[in-house]
Amino acid sequence: MLAIVRTAAIFGVEAYPVCVEVDVSDAGLPAITLVGLPDASVRESRERVQSAIRNSGFDFPRRHVTVNLSPANIRKVGSAFDLPIALGVLAATGLLPTRQFEDTVVLGELSLDGAVRSVAGALPISAQARRDGARGVILPRANAAEAAIVAGLEVVAVTSLEETVAILTGRRPTPTHPEPPARPVRATADLVDVRGQALARRAIEIAAAGGHNLLFIGPPGAGKSMLARRLPGILPPLTFEEALEVTAIHSVAGLLHPGAGLLTAPPFRAPHHTASDVALVGGGPIPRPGEISLAQNGVLLLDETAEFARHTLDALRQPLEEGTIRIARAARTAVFPARFMLAATMNPCNCGYLGDPTRECRCTPQQIDRYRGRLSGPLRDRIDLSVWVPAVPFKTLTEVAPGEASACVRRRVATARARQTARNRSPRGGVLNARLQGRALTRHCALDPAGLRVLDAASRRFHLSARSCHRLMKVARTIADLAGAERTAAEHLAEAVQFRLEGN
Repeated sequence: MLAIVRTAAIFGVEAYPVCVEVDVSDAGLPAITLVGLPDASVRESRERVQSAIRNSGFDFPRRHVTVNLSPANIRKVGSAFDLPIALGVLAATGLLPTRQFEDTVVLGELSLDGAVRSVAGALPISAQARRDGARGVILPRANAAEAAIVAGLEVVAVTSLEETVAILTGRRPTPTHPEPPARPVRATADLVDVRGQALARRAIEIAAAGGHNLLFIGPPGAGKSMLARRLPGILPPLTFEEALEVTAIHSVAGLLHPGAGLLTAPPFRAPHHTASDVALVGGGPIPRPGEISLAQNGVLLLDETAEFARHTLDALRQPLEEGTIRIARAARTAVFPARFMLAATMNPCNCGYLGDPTRECRCTPQQIDRYRGRLSGPLRDRIDLSVWVPAVPFKTLTEVAPGEASACVRRRVATARARQTARNRSPRGGVLNARLQGRALTRHCALDPAGLRVLDAASRRFHLSARSCHRLMKVARTIADLAGAERTAAEHLAEAVQFRLEGN
C-alpha cells in the first residue's frame, strides 16, 4: 500500500515542498530503504523511526518498506523528516487514513521513545505551506509559537508520535496554539553609562538614524567597544516585515529558543576576530546563514577589526553594497539577506597609542601601514562614519555628569527614521537613507548650491570617489532628518564630511 505525506525542507532561508512517499510491499526481504538523495542525518532516520514506532505501541511492518523523498534530485538534510516518515509507514499499513495528509504539512524529529523534538526552519516551512495552499501544519510543540506567526494556518503542536496518531484518528481533540504576544528584549547597555565622548555619541546617533556603517578608532581602553555595544539600544523596534525576516533567519539557523515567537528587537551579533569567512558570510556544503545574515535589520559588531583576516573582511564588500549574499553551489544558489549596520572598532596601530598625547607610540611607519592596511581601501570606502575616540581623563569619569539615556536618543532616532520611511517609499516599504540608490538618492539627497560647493571642495581636496560622495550625501540627509529639516543644507554636509575624515 502507498501513502504520501507532505513535508518541506530548507535551502538557504527558503523552504521548498517535499513529498514523503512510503510503499509497504511483500516483495523482498523485511527492510527499510530510503531514497531521494538523503544525507547521513536523514538516512539515520530509519533506526529512529523503527524504534519510535515500536516504543509508541505500534507494530513496525515485517515487510519491505520503501521511502522516497521527492523531488529526488535535491539533497535532503536534517531530522525533520522523521515524523512524516513514521506517519507514512503507519498510513501505508492501514493504521491511519491517508486523506489526513492531503492538505497538511508534517515535520518533526523523533527520539527513540517516540517523543517529538524541535527542528530548525519551522517558520519558513509554515510560510511556504500556506503559500502552497496547505490548511494546517503538524509540528513539535517547541516550534508551535513561531509557526503560529503565519496567519490563516492551523497549527497542531504535538509532543509524541502516539499523541499525533491519536489526534489524526480522532481519539483526542485537535489542540490549538495561539500566537504568543511578541516581547521585545531591549539591550541592557545604556548610553547613560558613557562619560564624555560627545563626538562618538553624536556619530552613533547618526548611524542609528540612517542605518549607516560606523568605525571607531582610538587607543586601548578609550571606550570604543563600550560605545559600539550601546548602538542596538537606540534602535527602534522592528516593523512586522523586518521581524518576520529576522525570525525566519534565526529559525533556519536553529537559534530560536523553544516557545519563542516573533523577534521584534533588532539583532546584535559580535563574532570573535578568529571567525572564518564562511562563519561571517555564510556557506558550507549545505548553505547556512552567517553572522551578516543573523544581523539582518540589526547591528554587526567587529571588535578589533584589524585582527580579522583580511580576506574575511573583504568578503563583506559585496554584502555591504547590495544587502544580500549569494552562496553558489553546483546544484543551486542560495541567497541570504544581509542588510545590517556595520559597527567596527580598531586601534590606530599595533601598540595602540599612535596619536595619544599621554603615551608614546613605538611602532615604525611600516608597521603602522601594515596594520592599517588590514582594512582595504574598498572596505573603508563603504564605511560612512569614522570617528577618533580619545582616551577619557580620570577627572571626566568622576566629575562629568552622565549623558542622555538611550531611551531619549532612541526617540529622536525613531522620529528621523519615520521621516525617511515616509519620504523614501519603495514597493517593499520605507527605505533608510543608507540604502538609497540611483534616482532615489539623487531625488531625496539633493543639495542646495552651497552644499554642492562644499561637496565639490571636499571631493577635490580629499580625492573622494563617487561612492564616497554619494555616502556623504546620504549621511548629510540623515543629519538633516535629525534636525527636522526638509532639505539638506551646507552645514549638514559639512558635518558629514567631518565624520568621513575624522578617523582617517
